[in-house]
Amino acid sequence: VTRNARAFRVLVRNALFRRVELAALRRWDLLAELDAEDGWDYDAWADALAPYFQEYDSIGVGPDARGPALLMIEQGRERWTVRQSFDDPNGDHDWGISAEIDLVASDEVGAAVVRITDVGQL
Repeated sequence: VTRNARAFRVLVRNALFRRVELAALRRWDLLAELDAEDGWDYDAWADALAPYFQEYDSIGVGPDARGPALLMIEQGRERWTVRQSFDDPNGDHDWGISAEIDLVASDEVGAAVVRITDVGQL
């Protein structure tokens, strides 16, 4: 699945943006279903995003939020390091989700294997 880098980037973008959509809806339960194995359970997501929602009312999920400008990818041989910034109402883009994408594991399962490493402000 990682052989076609362009198609794999789409898979990674979709996986990260799904988490943005769930964060925008404050669906900590569904985020936990995706990431609890890596320590991101309901409470971890809620605690990480509480300061964001004290500062901003919402997380954008429109076309600008999904655009490539808010997703940074550093490509390595065995893993990619990614940062999906939030489209906040002020346009600051200083909050987001950081993750590592395991390329070997992704090839084994046929999908982007995402491990969240941080959720917060840069």
